[in-house]
Amino acid sequence: MDGIHDLGGRQGYGPVETAEPEEPFHAAWEARLLGIVRAMSRPTPWSIDWFRHVRELIDPTDYLTRPYYDQWLQTYAAMMVDSGVATVEELASGRSARGIPGLPVPMAPAQVAAARSATSRFDREASTPPKFAAGDAVRTLRHAPPGHTRLPQYARDSVGRVVAHRGAHVLPDTNMRGEGRAEALYTVAFAAGELWPEAAGRRDTIHLDLWESYIERA
Repeated sequence: MDGIHDLGGRQGYGPVETAEPEEPFHAAWEARLLGIVRAMSRPTPWSIDWFRHVRELIDPTDYLTRPYYDQWLQTYAAMMVDSGVATVEELASGRSARGIPGLPVPMAPAQVAAARSATSRFDREASTPPKFAAGDAVRTLRHAPPGHTRLPQYARDSVGRVVAHRGAHVLPDTNMRGEGRAEALYTVAFAAGELWPEAAGRRDTIHLDLWESYIERA
């Protein structure tokens, strides 16, 4: 899905602010929100890819003007309502009016340290051999799928060369719907001039990790 979230390679949005303070949060409520999100019980179908998809549905003006953790708050509120975990009225009042059957037990304080160090793995056993190998010339798709994707707009319909095959990994485009389908993942190198005409003649190379369904043989 193309949207305002995909700003890579775009111009006209002003300079990147690099003088922000080193503190991870701008206000106390941001730290509290992060803690709640990390400790909250959530339905099994929730995934990082669904979170990203819902966040990408935020109105463009809100996306560009709301603080980062304010976007998180809006996204998780929408996910809770969509999943039936809470109603709009419950979110507005700050109180749950009913129990949610099958929802996991909230995290206990003693579990926080383990949760902070826990990581998720997205590599899987391959069910089919890879279609491409290092050295193959490939072209990326011209159009994006209707939902979340990891193929950026600036790299569409562009020719690159496979640098490495990285095994099979969960495809974000389908994982956002709760499907854990895995595909071959490749690192693909693109000349800067292939992605941005104004960079023609420069020796810069951009490497992108792309799933097999994003590319075809050039």
